Amino acid sequence: MISQKQISKILENYDKGNITIGVLGGHSALDICRGAHSHGFKTLVVSQKGREKTYSKYYKRREGIGFVDDVIVVNKFADITKKEVQEELRKRNTIFVHNRYFWVYCNFKDIENKFLVPIYGTRDMVNLEERDVPKNQYYLLEKAGIRIPKLFKDPKKIDKLVIVKVAEAKRGYERAFFLCSNHKDYTEKSSDLLNKKIITKNDLNRAVIEEYAIGAHVNFNFFYSPLNNELELMGTDARRQTNLDGILRLPASEQLEVLKHIKPKYIETGHYNVTVKESLLERIFELGEKFVAAAKKEHGIGIIGPFALQGAVVAEEGKEDIVIFDVSMRIPGSPGTLFTPYSGYLYGYSISYGERIGLEIKKALEMGKLDLICT
Repeated sequence: MISQKQISKILENYDKGNITIGVLGGHSALDICRGAHSHGFKTLVVSQKGREKTYSKYYKRREGIGFVDDVIVVNKFADITKKEVQEELRKRNTIFVHNRYFWVYCNFKDIENKFLVPIYGTRDMVNLEERDVPKNQYYLLEKAGIRIPKLFKDPKKIDKLVIVKVAEAKRGYERAFFLCSNHKDYTEKSSDLLNKKIITKNDLNRAVIEEYAIGAHVNFNFFYSPLNNELELMGTDARRQTNLDGILRLPASEQLEVLKHIKPKYIETGHYNVTVKESLLERIFELGEKFVAAAKKEHGIGIIGPFALQGAVVAEEGKEDIVIFDVSMRIPGSPGTLFTPYSGYLYGYSISYGERIGLEIKKALEMGKLDLICT
C-alpha cells in the first residue's frame, strides 16, 4: 500500500502555484474539469484511445469556451498506472480526482500499491463498494447503525421479494439483477441466466441476495470536508436504467407481454433529479454523519469529499423510513446534483460537485493542508 508519507513527499515537491486537476475520461470528468476551471486550475483528462474526442474536440478549452486544457491519450484506461504516465502527471503537479471509471478499468491493487500520484479522496476505501470483499459497504453501514435490506446467504431461505445482484459474465462491473420471491423462483431465473451465459456459476455463488426495498428510490449525494469537519448535502437524484425504464413506460398489459420475451436489465444509463420533503432532511443528514463517523473509526482518515448513500424512502405502519442498499465512496456519476436546491440553500447558489471539489482543493492549498485531503 502506498503510504501517506510518500504522497506528502510528492505534494511537498509540487509547484503549488501551478496545480493541475486530473481525471480519467468518463463518468464525471467534464463536471470535474468545469469545477476546477472555475477556481483557476488547469485541467487534464486521461482518455482511452477512441473515446478522446469528447475532451480533445467538443469540450476542449478554446476562445473563451470549454474547460479541458489537455488530454493524454492511452491505449486503454488501465495504462494510466504505467510509470511514464504517472511521471507525466507528477510533472504537471497533478492532483487526481478518482471516479467509478478509474476503479472499474484499473486494477485495485495497482491503484493502491503503484499509483504514485496524489488522489483527492480516500484511496483505500473505494474497493469496499465491491460486495465480495471483507468489511465492505454493508459492514460499514451496519457499523454506522444505518438500516440496510435483509440479506439472505442461503437461497433456500428466501421468503419474500428479493433482488439478486450478480455480476455479468461479459462486463463484471455491471450487475445482472433479477427479482424472485422464493427458492423455486430463484432457481428458475438463475438457471435461465446461466444457460444464456449472461452470468457464470462462480459469479452466482458470490451474488448478493437482499430484500427488495419497495419505496421511492433516492440517491443522497454528500460532501464531507476534513478541513472544517462539516457534512454537506450536494443534491438528490435517482437512476435511469435500461431496459428497465423502457419497460416501465409501457401499459401493464404490454409489460406482461414484453416480459415473456425480454428480461429486465438494470444497466445505468443516466440520472434524473428528484427532491425530498424538507421534513426528511434532518434524518438524511444524520445518515451521512453516521456513515462519516463509522468510516473514520474503521479507516482512520475516513471519507474525504464526495460520497453517496443510495436507497429508498419506504412507508411502513404510517411512518417513513430510509433503507440504504448501495454506497458510492467517491464522486457519484450524476452532474445533475447541480440542479437540485440543497447546495444552494447553503451557499446561496447551486454548485456542482466539480466546483465543490475545486473549492476544497483551493482552500487546502491556502491552508497548507493538501495532505489532509489527498491520499
